[in-house]
Amino acid sequence: DEYERRYSRAFPPQLRARLRDAARGMFVFGYDSYMEHAFPRDELDPLHCRGRGPDRGDPSNLNINDVLGNYSLTLIDALDTLAVMGNSSEFQKAVKLVIDTVSFDKDSTVQVFEATIRVLGSLLSAHIIITDSKQPFGDMTIKDYDNELLHLAHDLAVRLLPAFENTKTGIPYPRVNLKKGVPADSHNETCTAGAGSLLVEFGILSRLLGDSTFEWVARRAVKALWSLRSNNTGLLGNVVNIQTGHWVGKQSGLGAGSDSFYEYLLKSYILFGEKEDLEMFNDAYRNIQNHLRRGREACNEGEGDPPLYVNVNMYTGQLMNTWIDSLQAFFPGLQVLIGDVEDAICLHAFYYAIWKRYGALPERYNWQLQAPDVPFYPLRPELVESTYLLYQATKNPFYLHVGMDILQSLEKYTKAKCGYATLHHVVEKTKEDRMESFFLSETCKYLYLLFDEENPVHKSGNKFMFTTEGHVVSVDERFRNSLWEDILPGEEDSAEKTKPSELKAANFSSNCNRVPDERRYLLPLKSNYMRQIDQMVGLI
Repeated sequence: DEYERRYSRAFPPQLRARLRDAARGMFVFGYDSYMEHAFPRDELDPLHCRGRGPDRGDPSNLNINDVLGNYSLTLIDALDTLAVMGNSSEFQKAVKLVIDTVSFDKDSTVQVFEATIRVLGSLLSAHIIITDSKQPFGDMTIKDYDNELLHLAHDLAVRLLPAFENTKTGIPYPRVNLKKGVPADSHNETCTAGAGSLLVEFGILSRLLGDSTFEWVARRAVKALWSLRSNNTGLLGNVVNIQTGHWVGKQSGLGAGSDSFYEYLLKSYILFGEKEDLEMFNDAYRNIQNHLRRGREACNEGEGDPPLYVNVNMYTGQLMNTWIDSLQAFFPGLQVLIGDVEDAICLHAFYYAIWKRYGALPERYNWQLQAPDVPFYPLRPELVESTYLLYQATKNPFYLHVGMDILQSLEKYTKAKCGYATLHHVVEKTKEDRMESFFLSETCKYLYLLFDEENPVHKSGNKFMFTTEGHVVSVDERFRNSLWEDILPGEEDSAEKTKPSELKAANFSSNCNRVPDERRYLLPLKSNYMRQIDQMVGLI
């Protein structure tokens, strides 16, 4: 069988080491190019070898301005990748640069969500790495460090807080000016993921500072969104009016606009141990399975189409369109975290088949037309992330082959004169002059970790979790103790919180089958089902 020939061969340690070094080399080329040609600006233009900041000439250019705040974004976003790769000298140098040169006192209007996950999350992750008494990544301490990164994170979060004021629902405005607060011409509409995925970073900040404000506003936003779900299906839409609570976008799916909302219900629970987060997640997951999942019941047996999660109307559960987007490729990784490994294997195989067809993932793929609806690929990490987490769960060498494929495609199609470039069109392989910061904070990091079996993330005995921007955070007892009693009235005291080890028991369902050992070295998905998926995406 061609699939078994290709994928179930043992993966020699020498090849693995070579790919680990190639993933590190990819990061180094991107990072060094940024430092040489772009720093202190936010992003590297890898075709013209120059830096770029916010588009001051065109405030409506949200694609750029939501993300670039004139605060050396790419340097900040890459900090913990340096640590994970064990490069202490460069990590220390980069941290000092951030401390000495970065300020958030800028006339920049940025998206609250992007600033939180890319900047706040990275500052907190680096701070935790520097102050960790065990120093699992090697000596990442900074001489005379006085919590400067924590102070910077605090300063940024305070500048984001105005987004949570003057909203009737408690759901925040999507954008804020770091100097002046919410702009006068602000929209009252925001997406579910943007407003409801702030709890991990805000919660960590609150617990490190002993100031409940940040966690409280982020939690209030999650609860407000949760209370607006459909009575009929239990689903949430993707765009909501923050003053009226009216759903403007009624699409319920797992991709853009919704993705990290679900991810953070579970990750908040893993980190903070608040039972209500797990209860919301379990509810949401059940509703996703009931209304979004199409195809046969079991991944690896039975007749029918492969499982797929589609976009539906939140009130009726009716199909709304026939595309899925590349952000949804994160979902198998989330399923691994809850133990639904079988279903994760199938969904991952579908995205990997699309990758094999184009050597990248189009931003939107129409599964009915077997063609991209939106053909660009901005170096996104979601498929690599799921590949890495599935490898950790199954240890099946299939996922090392997938990682090798992804790495080789990135080298072949996206490498540019200085760094790696967005693919403007996955079919034509034309490039765009942009290297998003998540390429260094996530794509390179997950590829590196996939091939680095000995990494402290896997071997140090510490438990780690990744934020939605791939920032590594230790799952630490201190985050499980609220420093305040009154954050949410009626909560039991923190001694009664669920321990991480109870997650499995509390979340046990018929789906929680671990992949049996004898299947570990065969294909994770039977080859007839793989062939079926390849046919579905027009590969065969």
